[in-house]
Amino acid sequence: MRKFIYLFCLLLCSISIWAVENDDRTIVVDRNGTGHFRNIQQAIDSVRAFDPKGEMTIYIKKGVYKEKLVLHTHLTNVKLVGEDRDKTIINYDDHANVNKMGTFRSYSFKISGNDITVENLTIENSAAPMGQAVALFVEGDRVVFRNCRFLGNQDTIYTGREAMRQYFENCYIEGTTDFIFGPSTAWFENCRIYCKSNSYITAASTPENIKYGYIFNNCTVELAPGVDKEYLGRPWRAYAMTLFMNCSLPKGIKSEGWENWRNPENEKTARYMEYNNSGEGAATAGRVKWAKMLTKQEAAEYTIENVLKGCDNWNPLVKK
Repeated sequence: MRKFIYLFCLLLCSISIWAVENDDRTIVVDRNGTGHFRNIQQAIDSVRAFDPKGEMTIYIKKGVYKEKLVLHTHLTNVKLVGEDRDKTIINYDDHANVNKMGTFRSYSFKISGNDITVENLTIENSAAPMGQAVALFVEGDRVVFRNCRFLGNQDTIYTGREAMRQYFENCYIEGTTDFIFGPSTAWFENCRIYCKSNSYITAASTPENIKYGYIFNNCTVELAPGVDKEYLGRPWRAYAMTLFMNCSLPKGIKSEGWENWRNPENEKTARYMEYNNSGEGAATAGRVKWAKMLTKQEAAEYTIENVLKGCDNWNPLVKK
């Protein structure tokens, strides 16, 4: 019986792979040469600009793809799906001090197109901690990440354009300093946030005219051994907006919670909020006076529908 079940599962897997490889709306990438391309960038470059036929899927088989990737603005409705989140890895190792490239060119994967979905992938910047080193640079609108890992040190995820909307669900994000930063509006749902050093999780730069910045909901913050002085965030720009709600915050989160980036003037404008968090790090008695603890009524405003709707009523939970 056990042998029969094994053979049946193997047959189903084979049928599934055959279906993927024979779908004309799916491009298969395999380092071993069994797909349409061996490299992810080649697959991305093969997609038709603003394809009127709709979504194109790039299915990436297990392997380590050492590539510095760019998905340009003329590519929309593209879905990148890894075969196995932990074994399908996009990796590069640039950092800001390589040839003086600076933070914003150090990315491993830059996504500029709109209506992009990324699932079951690891995106990594494996540079040694020698400066800012971005793993993901996302500046597209209506971009979704599900069940992904983002690995790096300083500046792991850069949400790089104001008024653009991104949604992260069931993702693992690790880093050291300011490792989630930028001006976009981004919702993080049920994500694991792993802090590798005493520093700052977020560095939002939300513009004054943008209502929503970073919202972390039902997330778990974890600290590496020896980390015991972690801030939830500091304002990269004066009107930074960040909210942690319904999150688990461990011992080791600084009692102050937030830092003003050595500029007391930021305390007048930064929009830092918390609601209904749990864990030893969630105690609010010692929080900075300029952070806001929301009431239940105030927190009710912060839903995926409200935060991400924009002018087109986008909701990443609603299938097209």
